[in-house]
Amino acid sequence: MTDGMQVQVNGERRDCRAGSTVGDLLRELEIKTERVAVELNLEILDRKEFDHRGLKEGDRVEILSFIGGGASTGDVREREACQHA
Repeated sequence: MTDGMQVQVNGERRDCRAGSTVGDLLRELEIKTERVAVELNLEILDRKEFDHRGLKEGDRVEILSFIGGGASTGDVREREACQHA
């Protein structure tokens, strides 16, 4: 591949265009930036850097998604009441 390169994304080798940025990679993977953290070669990036941080041959990219959830205050109170009964 003359105008491309390989990077590792979450442990898997992936071809990408030479000159790509982290933002380009996320768009190619159809990943929305609002709920992810990106680590590039063991450095956690600020979202503002995604479109400015270029990728190089052999870079290691880890993409972590945030998943919401948890118990509401009411749920906790209900469980506590059940435990004390």
